[in-house]
Amino acid sequence: MSVELLKEKWSNTINSLTIGATKEQGGSRTSIITAGGESTLPYLFSEGEMPHRPVIAMEIFDVEPTDWPPVLKEPFKDVLNNPVEWAKKCVNKYQAQSLCLKLQGAHPDFGNLSADQAAATVKSVLGAVGVPLIILGCGNDEKDAAILPKCCEVAKGENCLFGDATEKNYKTLTAACLADGHNIIAESPIDINIAKQVNILISDMGFDLNKIAINPTIGALGYGMEYAYSIMERARLAALSGDKMLAMPFICFVGQEAWRAKEAKGPQAEHPQWGPEAERGPVWEATTAVSMLVAGADILVMRHPQAVAIVRGTIEKLMEK
Repeated sequence: MSVELLKEKWSNTINSLTIGATKEQGGSRTSIITAGGESTLPYLFSEGEMPHRPVIAMEIFDVEPTDWPPVLKEPFKDVLNNPVEWAKKCVNKYQAQSLCLKLQGAHPDFGNLSADQAAATVKSVLGAVGVPLIILGCGNDEKDAAILPKCCEVAKGENCLFGDATEKNYKTLTAACLADGHNIIAESPIDINIAKQVNILISDMGFDLNKIAINPTIGALGYGMEYAYSIMERARLAALSGDKMLAMPFICFVGQEAWRAKEAKGPQAEHPQWGPEAERGPVWEATTAVSMLVAGADILVMRHPQAVAIVRGTIEKLMEK
């Protein structure tokens, strides 16, 4: 007796979001990336389509990061104080298909760089590489309100992805992205209701739903990853069932979360049973990333080249129909 598997039929699809613009599209990028577009839960190809494979963006900073452990700094040790060279190394040596530039140097505690200085960095990185850019503020609301509109202006025409817009500070960044034609990241604190509310607030300003990515905020392996997974899964189920205010691609900041874990960066001398840091850290990041892929992540922001290579190979296997 043959048994036929029950297949779900979904009424909605996830929005497709494109980052970057080529010369023909008014920008200067040599490539563009498109995320989202699914009509099924992740990798269930018998139930629907996943027209765009997940994207990995390698993260770079405008100043040398102070909290990165030696094993994470090692691949970039010659470029950590130069964002342009760092960007070129990620693209030329590690074949990054996108970059995420964090303007950490604008934070009052990490240099307090001006809006003009932040904008100059964005312009220099755009001039040095041809891949699409994701651009983040420093995490200080007051400073981000000053620097991000200027950065949006100098990147006009490039169709970048800017973040993060939250329930409290979305207006300034939304207005800037509207004026200069960029995409926006809507951030919520692992809460499906707030995620939906932020998207509603942004769209109420006239922002195209197809230009929003959801940052649900996640945890790393061992640090809340399961809870983040369940929130993403609930949001994706709601979106495929017809909720257009949750039908946006997910962006997950995997590197940021994974390298906070003490198990990822703790010195082997202090924890000999954990094994060598050179292997442990990248695997911690890769494991977190793959878990987020299965939860529905469309864009992964990652740090260590070894972790990127592992996840890139995993994506290839997952996308085999």
